[in-house]
Amino acid sequence: MSETTRAGVPEQAPDLLNWTCPAPSADRSRVVMGHGGGGAMSAELVEQVFAPAFGGPALSTTTDAAALELGGARLAFSTDSYVVRPLFFPGGSIGDLAVNGTVNDLAMSGARAAYLACGFILEEGVETDVVARVANALGAAARTAGVQVATGDTKVVEAGHGDGIYVNTSGIGLIPDGVDLRPQRVVPGDVVIVSGAIGLHGVAIMSVREGLEFGVEIESDCAALGGLVETMLAVTPDLHVLRDPTRGGLAASLNEIAAASGTGVVIRERAVPVPEPVANACAVLGLDPMYVANEGKLVAFVPRGEADAVLAAMRAHPLGGEATVIGEAVEAHPGMVVARTGLGGTRVVDMPLGEQLPRIC
Repeated sequence: MSETTRAGVPEQAPDLLNWTCPAPSADRSRVVMGHGGGGAMSAELVEQVFAPAFGGPALSTTTDAAALELGGARLAFSTDSYVVRPLFFPGGSIGDLAVNGTVNDLAMSGARAAYLACGFILEEGVETDVVARVANALGAAARTAGVQVATGDTKVVEAGHGDGIYVNTSGIGLIPDGVDLRPQRVVPGDVVIVSGAIGLHGVAIMSVREGLEFGVEIESDCAALGGLVETMLAVTPDLHVLRDPTRGGLAASLNEIAAASGTGVVIRERAVPVPEPVANACAVLGLDPMYVANEGKLVAFVPRGEADAVLAAMRAHPLGGEATVIGEAVEAHPGMVVARTGLGGTRVVDMPLGEQLPRIC
């Protein structure tokens, strides 16, 4: 870990004590960074401000994309905004995130993404070469994911009122007949499967942003999961719920599913696949890999009778080679996630309050 310089000016050493988003105060009259972290504070903002304002039966606050009926077809519709810093990081860029994040939100509804809309918010003074690099990365990611960018918009804000480039993408796709993915379908006995190693994206972003070195370069897992989901649905369309554990990590996704389904979730802590470099980085920094963001992994709740076949199909796919069973849904402690530790004890895996590492997507 060393200080770096930019334009000959020494930079401050990273403040390791201030990466966690601010905790909420008794006065909730102002937005803080934790409201964007995908945890309890984000849910509070949605439930208390946005949901009452927007209303309507189509509004979904418990899934990554809304499932809608239109002209006899079932559509998935999703939108997301990307404000990651830095714009480029090991394993991807804000352009890759803008495609893969929205494609994955649609895939978690079982839909194959068809079209994206893309909005760029540019800060005055950003180099056009940087804009071109992001746009080219976004276009390449779209082609890899098999989705078309069909429309878009560009706005410019004054210098000092942005952070170089922000990107918003919205996407639509068709949900196949017989597919009904939502947390309310989870029942006790469902098997919990994660598609691979967790924590890579958040640690990769942190290492670049803060100039940290861990002896090995950690790359983001940023990837489009549509093909993996199609492989799983080909085994059985009766998957109960899928979720990509982005902001708030695996812990947030499991807690959201437990709360929405009214079931308990038990995971085996040692079964959760945490790569050694991620585990080492988190140990040094006092972070829990369960709460670190991912951008190319999913967690699935699968009927027990289909779990072995689904797991085998996932492992045969390039993005699911490390898929593993980490736990199950249970009748006990409804709405709560519990981890069985390697020492034979148990601990509660709470919903994160904010985000350990802000600005990761």
